[in-house]
Amino acid sequence: MKKYLRSFWLAIPVVAGLTFVSFRQDDRLFEIARNLDIYATLFKELNAYYVDEINPNQLIKTSIDDMLRSLDPYTVYYAEDDIEDYMTMTTGKYNGIGAIVSSIDKKHTVMMVYEDTPAQKAGLQLGDEIIKINGIDLSTREDFDTGKLLKGQTQTGVTLTVKRYGTPKPLEISLNRDIVKVTNVPYYGMISEDVGYIDLKDFTATASREVRNAFQELKGKGMKHVVLDLRDNPGGLLNMAIEISNIFIPKGQEIVSTKGKVSEWNKTYTAYNPALDTEIPVVVLTNNRSASAAEIVSGVIQDYDRGVLIGQRTYGKGLVQTTRDLSFNTKMKITTAKYYIPSGRCIQAIDYSHRNDDGSVGKIADSLMTEFKTTNGRSVFDGGGILPDILTEKETYSPLATSLGRNRLFFDYAVKYHFEHPTIKPAKEFHLSDADYTAFVKWLGDKEYDYTTQVERDMNDLEASAKKEKSFEVIEDQLKALKSKLSHSKDNDLQIFKPEIKKVLEEEVIKHYYLEKGMREASFNEDPEVKAALALFKDPARYNQLLKKK
Repeated sequence: MKKYLRSFWLAIPVVAGLTFVSFRQDDRLFEIARNLDIYATLFKELNAYYVDEINPNQLIKTSIDDMLRSLDPYTVYYAEDDIEDYMTMTTGKYNGIGAIVSSIDKKHTVMMVYEDTPAQKAGLQLGDEIIKINGIDLSTREDFDTGKLLKGQTQTGVTLTVKRYGTPKPLEISLNRDIVKVTNVPYYGMISEDVGYIDLKDFTATASREVRNAFQELKGKGMKHVVLDLRDNPGGLLNMAIEISNIFIPKGQEIVSTKGKVSEWNKTYTAYNPALDTEIPVVVLTNNRSASAAEIVSGVIQDYDRGVLIGQRTYGKGLVQTTRDLSFNTKMKITTAKYYIPSGRCIQAIDYSHRNDDGSVGKIADSLMTEFKTTNGRSVFDGGGILPDILTEKETYSPLATSLGRNRLFFDYAVKYHFEHPTIKPAKEFHLSDADYTAFVKWLGDKEYDYTTQVERDMNDLEASAKKEKSFEVIEDQLKALKSKLSHSKDNDLQIFKPEIKKVLEEEVIKHYYLEKGMREASFNEDPEVKAALALFKDPARYNQLLKKK
C-alpha cells in the first residue's frame, strides 16, 4: 500500500505539470484576446470623442512600433507604404532616378548621384536644388517624402526643375525612371602593386556575385594579398554572408548555426561550393558599425584563422530576423534566433539596449564573457561583437570639423568650387593648394557655425559643480579669467586644424567630380586601417605570428 501511495504522489507533479502548461497556454491566448478587445474598444472611443481628428494609420503604426521597440531594436513592422523601402533593403534595387536628396527647411538638395543611373545620364549634379517635380512646386507641399515622388515605374518620365549654383535661371531636366541598383561593392581595385582592395558595404541579393567578380578580376591583375573592407556595413541577407565566407573557406566547413524558440528552424549552414582561394593572405577591416552579416564573415575569417582582422570592435548583433507576411500587404521582420559562428560563440551584445553614443558596445566585464578557441587554438570571446586582432583608434574629428560638416559648409563650398573649376586632376592626385585653403577660410567669414571644445565643456561642468557645492563665489574670478583664455577662436582653430580640415574638404570636392569611387580612392593615403593592412602584408612573419596560438 505504501509503495502504491508513493507512486501515486510521484505521479501527481507530472500530471499537474502537464495541466499547468496547458493552463498557461490557454491563459496566454485568453490574455491576448482580452487585451486586443480592450485595444479595439479604446481606439473606437478615441476616434469618436478625441478633440482633434486622428489619423488611424499613423496612430496604429506608432503603437505597433513602440510595442516592437520594447522587445529589441530589430523586430520591425512594415506598413504597406513601406514595402518598397523593404524591397530596396533586401534586393538593393528600386525604380527611380538614382539620386539621394536631402530635404531640410523645404530645400530639397541633391547630395549624391549614383553612377550609370538616369540622374547621372541626364546631368543632375550634386548641389542642385529641386524646386519642382513634374511642374509641382515643392515649396507648397507639406509633410511629404521627396524620394517617393522621384520613384515610380520603369520608363515613366519625370521632369525636374532645379536651381544650380552659378546659373541665373532654373533648369529643366527630363529623364525616365529606371531600375536603380545600389551596388554592394561600390569600389574595388589595386591599392599597391600586389594588394587588392574590395569595399563591401551591404549584403543584398547580389553581394556574393559582386565580391566574387571583384576578387577574380583583381587576381587577374596580379593580386597576391586582399583587403576586405567591412567597415560601416550594417549586414543583410544571411545566405550572402555564407556565400562570401565560402570564397575563402573550403566546401563542407561550418559557417554559422542558428538557434531559436522554434526548434524546427534551428540549422547549421556549411560552405557548399569550392572556395575561390584558401591561401591568399587576407585582412578584414571592421569598425563599430560593422554588424550582423558583416560580423558573420569577419568572425568566420577569424575563427578559422583564415585572415587578420584590423580596426575596432564590431557592433555586436548576433540575432537572426525572419520576415513574416501580414494581412493587407504588410510585413513584420521578427527576431527568431541567435546565430553562432564556428568557434561556438555568439557575438550578440549582452545588453543591446544601452550603447555608447557612437553605437559601440563599450567595455565588457571579463566575468561576463566566455572564452572560445579558433582552429589554431587562439582565444576569442563572446558577449559583444568581434574584437579585431590588431586594434586601431577610431578616427575622430575636431569640434570645428564636425561643426563645418553638420552645417553642410564643406558640401556648399565644394558646389562653388565645382562651378569655378570645370575639371580637376584624377582623384588619387588631387590636392588643394594653400591658396585654395585660404580662399575657403575667407569664404567661411560670414557663415554661421559654432562649436564647443572639450576643454570648454569641462570648464562648464566645473562651473556647474562649483555652483552646486556653493563654492562658485570663491573661484568665480579665476574661472572667468581661465574661460576667457581658453575660449576658442575660429580663425586660430582653422589654422591649428588645417591638415584635418583640408583633408575633409579635398574628399568633398573630389566627390563632386568623381562621385563615391573617387572619394574612396582619395582616402587611401590617410586611412589608418588601410595603412596598417599594407604594413602587415609587408611583414609576412608578423602576419603568420598573429594567426598562431599565443
